Amino acid sequence: MTLQRRRILQSTAAALLAAPALLLAQSWPTKPIRLVVPFPPGGLLDNMARLIAPRLTQTLGQTVVVDNKAGSGGNVGAAEAARAQPDGYTLLLASPPLTISPALYKNLPYKPEQISPVALMGRVPNVLLVKSSSKITSVKELTDLAKAQPGRLNYGSNGNGTSLHLSAELYKSSSGTFITHIPYRGSAASMNALLAGEIDMMFDNVPPAMGQIQAGTVRALAVTSTQRSKALPNVPTMAEAGIPGFDVSAWFGLAVPAGTPAAVVSRLEQALEAVSKIPEVTEAMLRQGADPAYQDSRAMAAFMASDAAKWKRVAAYANITLD
Repeated sequence: MTLQRRRILQSTAAALLAAPALLLAQSWPTKPIRLVVPFPPGGLLDNMARLIAPRLTQTLGQTVVVDNKAGSGGNVGAAEAARAQPDGYTLLLASPPLTISPALYKNLPYKPEQISPVALMGRVPNVLLVKSSSKITSVKELTDLAKAQPGRLNYGSNGNGTSLHLSAELYKSSSGTFITHIPYRGSAASMNALLAGEIDMMFDNVPPAMGQIQAGTVRALAVTSTQRSKALPNVPTMAEAGIPGFDVSAWFGLAVPAGTPAAVVSRLEQALEAVSKIPEVTEAMLRQGADPAYQDSRAMAAFMASDAAKWKRVAAYANITLD
């Protein structure tokens, strides 16, 4: 067989193998698509899912239905998506629990490799807060005080293993300080504790904290993203405030069960990129304190791997494990 003929046969075989995937991409979807949201209705990430879903419906030509499956810090919904048929008809609202939970839980109800990223859509930074009457006016002052009096200061969070809890643990490990953790049932309870003087500081997502910041009842010392939040342009980042390399955000995007055909993932990726460019979508994100930050599946996978490695280090440093 001549070299030219061999190459022709190889090209033909490759085209035949690619044909089913091409046909699938052209025919999919043919029925409604379920978007699993691993949180209860009404929260920030649920709002982002409900912002994206109708635009995906328009782009894909099939209804995208939001299905809230809350529980176990996002693990219930993630496990349900991981076990779903990888046919493109089950999507997962991807968020921090996908990179935090593997570092914390002894018995995670799914394996991280069972879920594949599609695209990242946006990020919501956290913000470091103290009561407005506090004598602490900067991250440096907080750090200096915490080092001078180890264990005297305390901080509140919305529960063990949450991004707000781990934001504080990352700050402690990065600054070499010891500050006592007091978990509460939700960030609203933690905020009330801060206002009552029961705790000295806390991290919160920017959107729910905005009311108290604007009212002047709490003081924002820094945001946890690598760039300043558009909602709080005058508040420095943690890196600007003296804690280099600090990067925490309540990111969100879409993922699918592992094994979903590459042609379907590519179609979804293209659809999400189109949705990310709709002015109404970006404006709605900004109004709710989210910074639009589209990344394709490859970039999202790299981001998630880096994020997971970071939380594994923090969990080991703080000796945090959950059942």
